[in-house]
Amino acid sequence: MSLWTSLEPASATVDPGGSTTVRLRLRNTGDVVDEYRFEAVGDLAPWTVVEPQVLRLYPGTTGSVDLTFAPPRTPDATAGPNPYAVRITPTEHPEATTVPEGNLTITPFTEVRAELVPPTVKGRFRGRPKLAVDNLGNTKVTASVSGSDNGDQLSYDVHPSNVQIEPGRAAFVRTTLKPRQIIWFGSKEDRPYTLAVQRSGGTPLDVEGTYVQRGFLPRWLATCLGICMALAITFVMLWIAYKPQVRSAATEKLEQPGISTLAPSPSLSPKAPKAPSSAAPSVSAAGETKAAGGDGAGGGGGGSGEKETKAPERTAATAVKELAAQDPGGRHICYRAFVSGTGWTDAVCDGETAGTVGKRTPLKAVNIAVSGTKGTTSRAYLPNPGSADGEGHYPDPFSEAADGIDNYVGSTEKDAPNLLGFSISVDGGAGNVCQNAHVHNDAWLGLQCDEPGAGLEFTYAGVHKNDSWIEAFQLTV
Repeated sequence: MSLWTSLEPASATVDPGGSTTVRLRLRNTGDVVDEYRFEAVGDLAPWTVVEPQVLRLYPGTTGSVDLTFAPPRTPDATAGPNPYAVRITPTEHPEATTVPEGNLTITPFTEVRAELVPPTVKGRFRGRPKLAVDNLGNTKVTASVSGSDNGDQLSYDVHPSNVQIEPGRAAFVRTTLKPRQIIWFGSKEDRPYTLAVQRSGGTPLDVEGTYVQRGFLPRWLATCLGICMALAITFVMLWIAYKPQVRSAATEKLEQPGISTLAPSPSLSPKAPKAPSSAAPSVSAAGETKAAGGDGAGGGGGGSGEKETKAPERTAATAVKELAAQDPGGRHICYRAFVSGTGWTDAVCDGETAGTVGKRTPLKAVNIAVSGTKGTTSRAYLPNPGSADGEGHYPDPFSEAADGIDNYVGSTEKDAPNLLGFSISVDGGAGNVCQNAHVHNDAWLGLQCDEPGAGLEFTYAGVHKNDSWIEAFQLTV
């Protein structure tokens, strides 16, 4: 080997969102002038800059290059020690490639974001909002969730009350709100409340919501019942105060002189009417037949004016119902994708590919339907041009659909943004669903599933950066 190398220092530490520099020193121990090219390799290569990239050394001379590491403040920058390496290729002797290795420790950081879905719930006896807790840091987060309000007007049933969230993942917490007093009559009342996400040794993250409590019976019904009661009491009082006098008119008639109660004599009875003449015209059977024939002809002529009907669109719900009819006790998921410039693809099911691969055509919307899983919950992740870290966001609330019903995320409008990805769960987060996504300028990301028992109640298909998008996906339940 005609090259000596040294990393100074061999181990370094950097904060996500910051940068640090390591110097690589090298000496040409050969007997000819040589030119060396440098290339960062390994998991840290995308965040590594080598300056200069080419260095020319005379025999026996020493030079150096700077390696600058700048990991982003995202979950991708895994906390802890991360090995790295630099490939050095001599121009004169390319077979004598050298790969010095070092170690870079990325410090942990914690960032948690929480959102109520929906922020306002309505009900007479209870409300059931969901709290989505996102771990945007690079280390696992353990947190507890509790509820409170002014005046202690509500009780809270939080499940699960403690969650563990891996970096870049999220957990759903189901909450049941119950008013301590029922409104029997009257209009609705707003009851603000707060769900607090408490991390060990950290400041609680408060998420505010509103529970709109409705009256058991509407105000107009109470008014009607009061009016009816008042009218009934008034009628009874009037009946008691004035009782009508009733006399028999038959008795009065018998008391009048000269009026006989005997039946009249038969000779004075009126004559019975005569029977109709037998010469009256009868209805012609031939006429009836003719009329019937005329009606039949008219009915036959109406068939020629029927219009052709268009076949209904075959959605994900149509496909999953066909599978459910063939396998009533099974679990199935069907889906299709709205491809930019093409439109809706055919509905596929149970692990088949929806969308395109390698054609650089983004998806705009997704249509999903299930059977045997107690429904789906989905949410679109879209670009956010105003974000400081270049990542997208969830602009719309979660959409839910029962078994056999179409669930849509995204938009099919002309100027709709590309889908960076989407979240999906089944059975309100209690069931299992798996996904594999193919994204722009990348390959398949690999099969990933939710873990309801571990607090991971949904899985996310896609990426987070604004400059990428999802091209195809596969789903199984």
